[in-house]
Amino acid sequence: MSGNSNSDILLAGAVAAFTVDLLVYPLDTLKTRIQSPNYAKLYTNATTQKPNPALFRGVYQGVGSVIIATLPSSGAFFTTYERTKAFFNHINPPTSSHPNGLVPTPIVHSGASSIAELVSCAILTPAEVIKQNAQMVSAGSSTNATMQTLAKFKSNPLALWRGYTALAGRNLPFTALQFPMFEKMKEMIKDHRDRTNKRTGTIFESGMITAVSAGAAGTVAAIITTPIDVVKTRIMLSAVDDAVHEVSSQQKSTRAGPDSLVDAFGKTVQSSKATAKSAVRNLNPLVSPELKGKKSAWKIGQEIVHEKGVKGLWRGGALRGVWTFVGSGLYLGVYESGRVYLASRRGEHVDEAELI
Repeated sequence: MSGNSNSDILLAGAVAAFTVDLLVYPLDTLKTRIQSPNYAKLYTNATTQKPNPALFRGVYQGVGSVIIATLPSSGAFFTTYERTKAFFNHINPPTSSHPNGLVPTPIVHSGASSIAELVSCAILTPAEVIKQNAQMVSAGSSTNATMQTLAKFKSNPLALWRGYTALAGRNLPFTALQFPMFEKMKEMIKDHRDRTNKRTGTIFESGMITAVSAGAAGTVAAIITTPIDVVKTRIMLSAVDDAVHEVSSQQKSTRAGPDSLVDAFGKTVQSSKATAKSAVRNLNPLVSPELKGKKSAWKIGQEIVHEKGVKGLWRGGALRGVWTFVGSGLYLGVYESGRVYLASRRGEHVDEAELI
């Protein structure tokens, strides 16, 4: 890219992520609480079944962990996306019979965004687990919600990656749907403004076109993938209980005798082996959930349908659509505007074809 360096992409992505986190985080907290299995018990009035004030308290709980992780994860996403897209375009050159290459452009964008999402999710999963569990902590507690949540993972930190496959399983179809729609919508808006002679070429105009296109595309993708999001929320909220249960089980089954061998961390040899095996199982998405003693995503989905009916899988969908419209619009709008601004400060120009 002639106008942007890697540092431009990382900085623009970080600023965009920080802006979105601060502005739309309360909506994300409300969505998590609504999708929680304890929603009726904790956040509704037992008599009227209407939301109680607790639903709207502490809406910024857990935001610190997300900001810390979102900055590198967003930078990793955009860097991977831009480079992968450029690589795909390089090996898929236009020809006289195929002006956009043999592989359709939407597939190129979907593939690049999917690869970028896998990289991003590996960084973001622990923060997402901490965030969603912190969002459920009672707002009246004297201890910081994030610190309370972290304390529960102290003995089994690898449980923080429980939910990677669920997060990737939600984000992959989301980005695969959003980015092709976003690219097409942005192109259509720009063509329309060119035909009506309204195009100004300013950073503000570019940012607004990107924001509207990303927001609209993100809303459609968010609503379609809501059932996956509901299941993901349930999995991540159960991570705390799973961490505590695994440590408790290991302690009961591997009590150290007076002559037992211990490792450098003071654990018995058997305990260390059990912990290592548990870690491998948690991080390997190919291992059967039944072997890990945990419920599969499919099983959790069935439970939700049994408890709440099919509509239970769409819980929080409208709220998710609203915050995704705002979040995606700001995220990509600020990101693209930031890239153009950073390049222009050095007197360089970013070709529109090189933007998202």
